[in-house]
Amino acid sequence: MYKDSHGAVLYVGKAKNLRNRVRSYFSDERLADVKTGSLLGEARQIDFIEVDNEKEALALENNLIKQWKPRYNILLRDDKTYPYIKLTAERYPRVYVTRRLRKDGSTYFGPYFPANLAHRLVHFIHRHFKVPSCNVDLTRKHTHPCLEYHIHRCLGPCVEGLTTDQQYAEAVRSVRLFLEGRHKDLSQELHARMEAASAEMRYEEAAALHDLMQTVEELGEKQKMAATEGTDTDIFAYYAEPPLVAVNLFHLRGGRIVDRREFFWEDQPELDAQELFASLLKQVYLNDPYVPAFIHVPVEFEDRELLEEFLSERRGRKVEIHTPQRGQKRAMLELVESNARHSFEQRFRVLKPSSRAIQDALQDTLGLETAPRRIECFDISHIQGTDTVASMVVWEDGRMKKSDYRKFVIRTVVGNDDFASMREVIARRYGRLKEENAPRPGLVLVDGGLGQLHAAAAALEELGTTDQPLASIAKREEWIYVYGQEDEPIVLDKFSPVLHLVQMVRDEAHRFAVTFHRTRRNASRLRSELEAVPGVGEKTVAKLLRNFGSLERVRQASGEELARVAGSAAARRICEWLGRETETATPSLE
Repeated sequence: MYKDSHGAVLYVGKAKNLRNRVRSYFSDERLADVKTGSLLGEARQIDFIEVDNEKEALALENNLIKQWKPRYNILLRDDKTYPYIKLTAERYPRVYVTRRLRKDGSTYFGPYFPANLAHRLVHFIHRHFKVPSCNVDLTRKHTHPCLEYHIHRCLGPCVEGLTTDQQYAEAVRSVRLFLEGRHKDLSQELHARMEAASAEMRYEEAAALHDLMQTVEELGEKQKMAATEGTDTDIFAYYAEPPLVAVNLFHLRGGRIVDRREFFWEDQPELDAQELFASLLKQVYLNDPYVPAFIHVPVEFEDRELLEEFLSERRGRKVEIHTPQRGQKRAMLELVESNARHSFEQRFRVLKPSSRAIQDALQDTLGLETAPRRIECFDISHIQGTDTVASMVVWEDGRMKKSDYRKFVIRTVVGNDDFASMREVIARRYGRLKEENAPRPGLVLVDGGLGQLHAAAAALEELGTTDQPLASIAKREEWIYVYGQEDEPIVLDKFSPVLHLVQMVRDEAHRFAVTFHRTRRNASRLRSELEAVPGVGEKTVAKLLRNFGSLERVRQASGEELARVAGSAAARRICEWLGRETETATPSLE
């Protein structure tokens, strides 16, 4: 571990012989390298850790890179993290879609390709096994069940008497078998439960179990067919114009391309492709519970055989890493290379992605069930709690839709309370849509952090809207929080088209809110100032407000201009009040 004068880790590396590895950095050839020369210029200390074998060194190197994120290591930078299904370790376990693995006692299944597959499976679990994904506190009893129970998507463990511990445990056991892919075992268990229900003359329950058993058997057959069509393979390729690099990873499952993943770097002045792929494969697979049978890369690298052995042990079956030279496998590698070049162009040449492409990227990045065609974004504006207003702007099919913009004057909130203001405006907007039975947007975006996000969520929950995709963007860090995944903020790099879109929509909402607030503030100030003029009534003030818009413009107007709007008598009084001579023209006697 190379460290700087403050003890911060600059670089982590491993070797069988550390003496030889460190000495190699001081050769004339390596010192001429920009990256190595810069590293050694900053380094002041070298620490080391000795382990028993190369596999331990491989795992430790990967863990230390993830922990410290050293500047001179090649770090995994990825806009997409694939979802897992989490089965919690509670008295009444629940299922969630998550993109981060934690050591919390829960069981994780996945990753799932494409990303919305995890959401479809969780919906299947809700509908057929009635194990929920709710946020209700199940450690205490409640008096009434929530909406999920009434629409038959939950067994209702929150209310005493709606289910039993045994019934819930059976449902959870079925969910576990389903997610483990043990469809035959699950089918047998469902058959046994169906027979028992039939024997006890619970015929409706037996019929439901029969239908579920048939569905599970059909899913099992589809899975077997997919498995015979081809072997799981991941294919990597890259395109680079140093210091910029784009890598594409194609996932083949059952012989078909099911998804694509992109990686980007902006800090590789002298690209070493062997080092790039050695680092990338370790960071992608060493902490991932799923490893494919084959991994294809464009170059050979030093730790290939060691990584193959390590991943084979983790998978329980052989894993092979190849660099295809000819035939169909080489053709697939060239296809991925072509896509890597396209990704490079899209990211670094500032080409505008298509509307569909940005919708898909937004869906993948935020983990949404569907690609959002329409985004409605909200912002609050005020000065120290006065004249509080809100704006709503709309992005639809790749462009801002100004005809659908809306302005809100906050009515129920007194003082400086952005959270309560956000709650009011969300309740008003979506309460009205609910009354009109109008469609909701694919994504609701609020300007702010967790406070604004939770305020918006509370308003939607009061309306009985529990399935509205909701996110917020915090100004300072530019982190995106998705409701339901608040402990996993999405941090995107500065080139990300998804970040550019979210920032653009947020900035437009802010501009619209500030403009509206400024107009209201000017009007309020003008009204209050002019109403103090003796002999000038509300109707005259309203005329001046419509024509001049601000007190400053009234001050700048000539007496003649004021007279045309408010009449000569009112103009004279305003000029006197402003402390200047009346300039209205007097009729000529000639």
